[in-house]
Amino acid sequence: MIEGQEGLNWDRWRRIIRTTEDLGYESLFRSDHFFSLSGPHDRDALETFISFVLVAEESSRIRFGPLVSSMTFRHPSLVARMAAQIDVLSGGRFILGMGAGWNVPEHEAFGLPFPPVRERMDRLEEGIQVVRTLWGDGPASFEGRYYQLKDVECYPKPVQSPAPILVGGSGEKRTLRIVAKYADEWNAVGLTPEGYRHKEEVLRQHCEAVGRDPSSIRRSMMAGFVVGRDQAEIHAHLGRIGEALPNLVRGNPDEVLEGVRNRGWLVGTPSEVVEQIGQREELGLERIMLQHHAQADFETLELIARDVLPQVQR
Repeated sequence: MIEGQEGLNWDRWRRIIRTTEDLGYESLFRSDHFFSLSGPHDRDALETFISFVLVAEESSRIRFGPLVSSMTFRHPSLVARMAAQIDVLSGGRFILGMGAGWNVPEHEAFGLPFPPVRERMDRLEEGIQVVRTLWGDGPASFEGRYYQLKDVECYPKPVQSPAPILVGGSGEKRTLRIVAKYADEWNAVGLTPEGYRHKEEVLRQHCEAVGRDPSSIRRSMMAGFVVGRDQAEIHAHLGRIGEALPNLVRGNPDEVLEGVRNRGWLVGTPSEVVEQIGQREELGLERIMLQHHAQADFETLELIARDVLPQVQR
């Protein structure tokens, strides 16, 4: 998982795509933001859906998508059209991740409305329904408070039927209820196994309330990571992350590692990371998106591909 607003340019994105595919990773995800959240705003920040056209063209195997696309950025009719056409271009490998949006300065800078949280959640719920309606058999109509469709035909349709929608977030009142009602995949962020266990129980309660089989929802998690063959390599990887996220790694490295571990990161040697992934698998997680902050660090991706992936992939 790449933070696409933190200096990602086309040459690096192309190399990341090819590396992800060639090294045997299952999927490639990226964030959806308009400028840097961790550094100066003159960093490159590739437009999310345009960047996925390159993934469709430059790869043949990996699945990919946004983690997650903010409903405040684009009308859901546009999202549905772009997602369907990227899915066609990729031969059915696109996963549409959707969320309510959260970053206030970004909206203010680009002149985008930022409604209160309740309205944002309402728009997310309606937006998912709009996307599903447009992907279904036409002509499509929808009458919501914020979005409407009137006898519209939307072609081409996605190759996947149904095309998967991932909902990201762990809010217990609204987000997890939306997951229970509409999502094919739930993506949790920054949770320890204990925290995830609690959120998963809340999701099960929502599924029971709406009459949904909880096993029909795929579970995934986005997790930061620091890995190396020994303590020196682990510290070196942490240092490279610090070049992208200087506010995160200030202070004693061991204290920083303990802090990010308590925030749900995978930390340690390859064997220790395998063990931590196994703990999450026991909780029902099926996919982990490794939040790769040090984008130019391809050696660490090679280390994981060699020493971690063969032990955890099926």
